[in-house]
Amino acid sequence: MRHSPLHTALRAFADEAATALAADVAGGEEVPFELEERGPPTRRRRSAPLYCYRPLTGAYIRERLGKLAKLASYAPAARELEVLEGLDAYLRSRGEQRVPRDPRDRADATLRVFVDRVFEDSSDFAITSERFDRAFEELEELVAAREEQLATLVVGLPGLRLASPEVELADGVRLCRHENVPGAPDDVAWLAAIGDTPNTLAVLTLADALEADAAPARLRRLVRALRLYEAGAVGLAPAAWVRLGSGPWQLVDLAGGSPTGWAGSGDPLVLSAEQEDELRAFVALTGRRMPRGGELAWALRRFDLACERPEPGEALTDLLLALRALLEPEGPESGLLPHRLAALCAVEEERAALFGRVADAVEIERTIVAGLTVPGLTEIAADLAEHTRALLGDTLCGHLDPDLKGAADRLLDAAESANVRPAGP
Repeated sequence: MRHSPLHTALRAFADEAATALAADVAGGEEVPFELEERGPPTRRRRSAPLYCYRPLTGAYIRERLGKLAKLASYAPAARELEVLEGLDAYLRSRGEQRVPRDPRDRADATLRVFVDRVFEDSSDFAITSERFDRAFEELEELVAAREEQLATLVVGLPGLRLASPEVELADGVRLCRHENVPGAPDDVAWLAAIGDTPNTLAVLTLADALEADAAPARLRRLVRALRLYEAGAVGLAPAAWVRLGSGPWQLVDLAGGSPTGWAGSGDPLVLSAEQEDELRAFVALTGRRMPRGGELAWALRRFDLACERPEPGEALTDLLLALRALLEPEGPESGLLPHRLAALCAVEEERAALFGRVADAVEIERTIVAGLTVPGLTEIAADLAEHTRALLGDTLCGHLDPDLKGAADRLLDAAESANVRPAGP
């Protein structure tokens, strides 16, 4: 059996669905029937064709989809189906005219069709191994045929820790603990690992082996999204492995990957189960809105470089360059960066403190350029990185006006107007 977890999940759902549907029948809810002709008149049966009653199981199940979706086994079965390719071919083979594009909607449709197939022509919803195995083999054959054409790429993400065994993202991307990717090369979990903890793996499903050429750019965008989502020492291993279908694994050079840099000795990014839906939405949204050019794209690249720098002093310079591109087009001699960043990233009573820290960072940059030692530099760079991360992430998600300079100046003007007292006694 190629898909043992899928078999287990679908069997659990089929058993629970059988119990629920049979209970409805026992409670008096009747399965509708239609009259079906069974063959034309024969020499012995000249008067009329034979007819029989056929239960409309599919219609009965459709009316109870809401109830079935609340079963405890429904969500695990849907998650197993979401990651599979080939469900469109399965749905069409069962006569479905409309195949949903969204992976979860497609999984929901497959569960409905699958249960209908398990209980086809049955009005008592008694489940047998023969019925289930027949339906599962049909599904598995179509999925297996599709998987033979797919390529799988796996790569380590040092500094990322998952609470769940795996997290499904969009467009055929999964985040998995290394033990949840059976058959993957051992080196993929340990290449560029931080400390004695193996890497979390990113698993990409590709339409064919040729898509592996575009995989490095996709992986770097994924790592950027993880870094923008929350502070943590997340990186990309320098090499990945790819295979077509169940063929041999082949090494893919990622040109150095994306090292964790100066933050590598810090805390990893730990993704809790409660954060998974939020991260899934964040990665999808930022992926769609990632700019190809302009100040924001340039600032994002400087943020990437800051995360990869081996020294916090180098990172601080990159972060200031990113912020100046967005907030200080007049140039650093204007001295406006601390004012504008404080206006956007702090509430009014905290703006003075943030203004002071950013102004100090600007002075510290000059000290670094002069080759002098600065105490507490890691904490200073981490503070500036957090505000840069918030600014870039909120802009990509649409929470901030892309004209950050204009937005900051409007806030400063409003604050100044509020503090002006009217003339007179």
